[in-house]
This record gives sequence, C-alpha cells and structure tokens, in this order.
Amino acid sequence: MGSRQAKCVQPAQEPSGKKKGSWKLLNVLHDQREIWLFPADVVRGKHWKPALGFVAGTAGLVALDPSEAPYFRATSSYHTFDQVFSSRNTGIGMAAVPATFYAVSLVRHNIYDQRTSRLTLEAVLDSELVASALNSTTHRLRPAEVPDAPGFADTFTEAPGGVFNGHGSFPSGHTIAAFSIASVFACRYSRHRWVPWIAYGLAASVAFSRITLQAHLASDVSAGAVLGYTISRYVVLPPEGSE
Repeated sequence: MGSRQAKCVQPAQEPSGKKKGSWKLLNVLHDQREIWLFPADVVRGKHWKPALGFVAGTAGLVALDPSEAPYFRATSSYHTFDQVFSSRNTGIGMAAVPATFYAVSLVRHNIYDQRTSRLTLEAVLDSELVASALNSTTHRLRPAEVPDAPGFADTFTEAPGGVFNGHGSFPSGHTIAAFSIASVFACRYSRHRWVPWIAYGLAASVAFSRITLQAHLASDVSAGAVLGYTISRYVVLPPEGSE
C-alpha cells in the first residue's frame, strides 16, 4: 500500500481522451489485494515505520478513550453542531457532492472532473470494504452502547461475539469515507489552495461529529481518517509516472 508514490495529477498533465473519464469497471479487487497484502510487506521489513506509528498512535488513543468519552456523553455543548452534522445529513452530503460533481462534469464535457468522480467512488468503495471487514471482526461497542463510564475501558471485550456479524465501531465508516473523498479532491485540485482546506475541513467536521454524536470513540475516528487518506493517496490515485 505504501510501495508507490501517489501523484497529484493536474488537468494540464492528464492525457486527453474519453477513456480517461469513462465509467469503466473499477479496479476494486486489485485495490483490495494491495490493501490486505500490506501487512505481509511490513513483515518483510517494508514500510514498518509508518505502520508502527499508526499502530502506536491508535493504541494510545484507545488508552485515552475512557478519559475523553465520558465528557462527550455528559455535555450538551454540541447540540447545534450535531443537528447540522447528523449521521443522516453527513451521509447524504457525502453521496450528493460527488454525484453532483459528476453530473456537472458530464454537462461541461470535462473529462478530468469525470475521472475525479470515478476515483472518488473507487476510493469510497475500497475504504468502506476495509471498514466493514474491521467492524465485523473487532466487534467494538459504540459509545452510546456502553452502559456507564467505567465500561469505556472494555469496549472491545464487551462487544457481541461472532465473526462478520455486521456490528462494530472500529474504525468509523463515516470518517473513512469522508477522508477518502476529501483526499481525492484535495490531491486532484491542489492547484487551488482553498480546495484542500475545504475538503479536509469538511472531512474533519464529519469525523468530529461521530464523537459528539456518541457514534464512535476518538480512536475509531482517528483510525478512519488515516485509513481513508492512505487508501486514496497510495492505492486509488495514480502512482508517480503512470499518467
């Protein structure tokens, strides 16, 4: 997953031609193979530093979850924010933005924007497959499901058993999707300095809402953000020299 360097291709650098913007079969299976074989690369001594940083950072946040989670359960300070960035609203927004962008690109006959939309869809599919697999195998309780504050220390051990039962909080599905979308747009339109700020700002707002809504713990959100960014930048987006 980290063996190639993602290239932020700009319109002037991308070859012309309809094939570049067409909705052909997505290479999701190839992407998934690259993603799930990444641990084997780490075992062989490749990319172990970023992998170790991710594991250590996630473990540290998991250890801090019992300290921060009770605060978000008790506070009502984010009521308005939660209404704006509700699960329903953020889900609709993350679907509507790429879909609208693609529709406009068709009207404008903009091949580059069409390809961006396809890459966004590919990134979301790849990310959500990873999130679903991890959700179903880690079985972590959501904050709202924890009965009392001391229970936040046992969110993994107290979750329902059974492999692939569809239950689990780790990582955050909304967050991994938000950052996979944001990373594609931020990279492809980095020539506009405001695009990365808006893209990652909105993704961060979605991520924070998962904590304030008691849908996820901070470690779930952090893991989702890192995975969404990494999958988009190093698996979905074109490697250096491929365009």
